Amino acid sequence: MSVKHAQPQFSQSQVTEIVKRIFRLTPSEIRSLPSYDDQNFYVATTEGGEYVLKIMNTEDSKNPTMIEVQTCVMTFLHQNGLPVQTALPTSSGELMSLEEMDCGYGCQKYLVRMLTYLPGTMICKVPLTPQLLYETGKTAARMDQVLQELEHPHLSVLDRGKFMWSLSNVPLLEAYINLLDGDPLQEVVNSVILQYKTSVLPRMSNFRKSINHGDFNDLNVLVQPDGSDGHRISGILDFGDMNSGFYIYELAITIMYMMTEHPKPIEVGGPVLAGWESVLPLNEEEKSCLYVLVLSRFCQSLLLARHAVTLHPENTEYLMISSKRGVHILRDLWELGKEHVEKKWFQGAAQFSDRNGEI
Repeated sequence: MSVKHAQPQFSQSQVTEIVKRIFRLTPSEIRSLPSYDDQNFYVATTEGGEYVLKIMNTEDSKNPTMIEVQTCVMTFLHQNGLPVQTALPTSSGELMSLEEMDCGYGCQKYLVRMLTYLPGTMICKVPLTPQLLYETGKTAARMDQVLQELEHPHLSVLDRGKFMWSLSNVPLLEAYINLLDGDPLQEVVNSVILQYKTSVLPRMSNFRKSINHGDFNDLNVLVQPDGSDGHRISGILDFGDMNSGFYIYELAITIMYMMTEHPKPIEVGGPVLAGWESVLPLNEEEKSCLYVLVLSRFCQSLLLARHAVTLHPENTEYLMISSKRGVHILRDLWELGKEHVEKKWFQGAAQFSDRNGEI
């Protein structure tokens, strides 16, 4: 089966039937929500609850253990005070259901979960003030810190080997470099991959291990007004890219995605870094690799989005959201150079912390 056919195409009537049969709830409103390769629906019920019905693509549905671990992670984070969705049990007490459905290319099996709906606005829709960026860094670090305490018999499924979105697998991007043939950016991407091999790989043994959310991006972080002209984080979504990694990866990913939404991207690193280090101060080896890891994530986003577009041309706009602006930021960061960018980030973090009394 081609990857193109992996994405579910459930109709509203099929969703209504599932909600009634599996969860014994009556939908009063159903609307589609955006997704990369699954299918998500907002569901309000006459019983008064609000949920997101998440229907996994056929490939991910073949790995129920992974989905179970992700669901348990969400519950664990929620219990530890982080604003994360939890799964509503089915009428038989399960956290998910495997549904067989014909979406136009024969009967396939899809894992279905009903997650609590978190109110809020995507962080990309509000001004990214230094204080909000600080809170974003702090929340990402707190999440990874809490996950260190997680115990589960199947945590080993998070060792995802050749998972393309892991920052451990940047050299695997070379297989996609031909997607940039004729694009002057190809030279930059090649250079970043080389820098990764020469400066990150030798230091990796000194990185501190963690479980990474892996996709702490501007669409997966929700905010609400905090009552004093600012915003606070009200939701962390989508644990589908979770994998075993290192603390420094989560920080690099968070900085990279926040940069894509900021009018002055270079100014993002300082406050995010200050927030992160208020929970988890970096060691020297981690600090020295942050710049290359942020650029590496831009390269992943750029190349893997272009690859996804070749598979799902009808979904081009959504797939290219992060990489569109990322192209210019990647080029700018590369031209400014490691020394200049690091100085801006680390001095910015120190100044932010001084101003906020964390001396």
